[in-house]
Amino acid sequence: MNNKAILLMGPTASGKTELAISLSERFPCDIISVDSALVYRGMDIGTAKPDTETLRRAPHQLIDIRDPEDAYSAGDFVRDAQQAMESSLAKGRVPLLAGGTMMYFRALTKGLADLPPADPGVRLEIDREANERGWPAMHAELAAIDPDVAARLNPNDSQRIQRALEVFRVSGKPIGRWQNARSEARLPDIDYIKIALVIEPRGILHQRIEQRLDRMIAGGFEDEVQRLRARPGLKQSSSSMRSVGYRQFWSYLQGEMSRDEARDRALFATRQLAKRQLTWLRSEKDLFCLNPLEADAIGTISTHLMEHLG
Repeated sequence: MNNKAILLMGPTASGKTELAISLSERFPCDIISVDSALVYRGMDIGTAKPDTETLRRAPHQLIDIRDPEDAYSAGDFVRDAQQAMESSLAKGRVPLLAGGTMMYFRALTKGLADLPPADPGVRLEIDREANERGWPAMHAELAAIDPDVAARLNPNDSQRIQRALEVFRVSGKPIGRWQNARSEARLPDIDYIKIALVIEPRGILHQRIEQRLDRMIAGGFEDEVQRLRARPGLKQSSSSMRSVGYRQFWSYLQGEMSRDEARDRALFATRQLAKRQLTWLRSEKDLFCLNPLEADAIGTISTHLMEHLG
């Protein structure tokens, strides 16, 4: 098993955390989180972060490793994940990478694009233009420059639209061309066992997303965002605050929309996120797909793993 790792992937609200914990109780696995929001301290309710007791029983690596003022990139994740995997494999255990940040999975398994570094001045200019014109207009500008990349992005996906425009303005080359020349920044000789959790019909997933969001709101999500807004170095434009739910409730607390509108926009954005995650999964090869709500889903996954772990 020394060259094998498990990738447990799926859209938001598909039950990845619960299944990862169950698998860690059946197999000699070390759980490594693959989530761009769970890395941040203080972002607990809106990320559905496992509570302290759960993390004591089933430790997750790459959770609570950054303050929300700090940026965390796919490159940072690859470095941290590789270190965690190496440590796990050295102990004769199996890394179990579980999460829904598909860009991180791709960077780990397919390598990183050697993109130009961030340029704060260019980013500020793009943000200024977006405030005047709106992100759909910025998306249209990106479509004229890099239609393939624009087609994969939601017109309101401000973070990725901004980065794509920034790369083009800094380098004169579309981000898609940079991404097509990925470096081989991945662990050698790793056999990835890929498992995808896909809930069908889609309406059930939407219900689970809505129910989870309402539990978060009832559990104090608004207060959590208020505490984050009080942090001196944290801004609405910070990478962490672009996470789904946080950016909508930040706008509400800033008086830009009502509470009900923030909730509805967060729900819509989360469903759109799930749609993008599922689209990515459909493009991935060598996936073992199953509906986690089927009877004895954990048993089905366990059988599959026993066949592949040897």
